[in-house]
Amino acid sequence: MGRLFVVELEGKIYSCKHCRTHLALYDDIVSRSFHCRHGKAYLFNKVANVFVGEKEERMMITGLHTVADIFCVGCGSIVGWKYETAHERSQKYKEGKSVLERFKVSGPDGSHYWVNHEHHHIGGSDADDV
Repeated sequence: MGRLFVVELEGKIYSCKHCRTHLALYDDIVSRSFHCRHGKAYLFNKVANVFVGEKEERMMITGLHTVADIFCVGCGSIVGWKYETAHERSQKYKEGKSVLERFKVSGPDGSHYWVNHEHHHIGGSDADDV
């Protein structure tokens, strides 16, 4: 395995809640209206300091997508997923973008998102109103 290089981001930063590795900038959020099993999730134009897992087909609320889980390079925790391919024309804007689950990251102000078990989603992820 090669050397680990971690990019230090500047500005309002979302970071891994376990190891504080910088993951994304507030200014790169495309949508805050995504959902996952743990609650809220945000779609980002770009993320940093992650590695991409195996691609797989997933049926989500908005249809079939080819996605890959993304993991923090600092601690290996899964922090979200990346859209590789959207099979429906209306969802093509997601391709190449990544979703970070709020439950798994710290916000720019250091806050954590706590799971609301009353609204716990079972099954697919990704409802949005972009």
